[in-house]
Amino acid sequence: MGKRRVLFLCTGNACRSQMAEGWLRQLGGDRYAVFSAGTRPQGVNPLAVQVMAEAGVDLSSHTSDPVGRYLDRDFDLLVTVCGGARESCPVFAGQVRERRHWPVDDPAGASGTEEDVLVVFRRVRDEIRQRVVSLLGEEC
Repeated sequence: MGKRRVLFLCTGNACRSQMAEGWLRQLGGDRYAVFSAGTRPQGVNPLAVQVMAEAGVDLSSHTSDPVGRYLDRDFDLLVTVCGGARESCPVFAGQVRERRHWPVDDPAGASGTEEDVLVVFRRVRDEIRQRVVSLLGEEC
């Protein structure tokens, strides 16, 4: 059996989908081909890169990609991580075997001091990690 192909989708492909891609790459190893994209890509958020680095996951080479790049590909699993992406999820010409929605807060909307904002980014990072761990547990 080949690698399980997974696409994480959000609006900006800046924070949540990047974190999910990073976690599944790290925790799932070579059993997965992992991608992330956005319906309106905005560039990878530097704070997402920072908090993932704190947890030992390197997102520094990640790019913010448009979902259109993946519409003709087959995926075993498509995970939307925000309501906006779920509502505006395009039709995929390729086969998508399973779809899931993980409603995760957008850390880019956090306000307050730099530390307040980092607390939100870390909470979202840890929530996404737990969701990825749960996903991996289901597949064992």
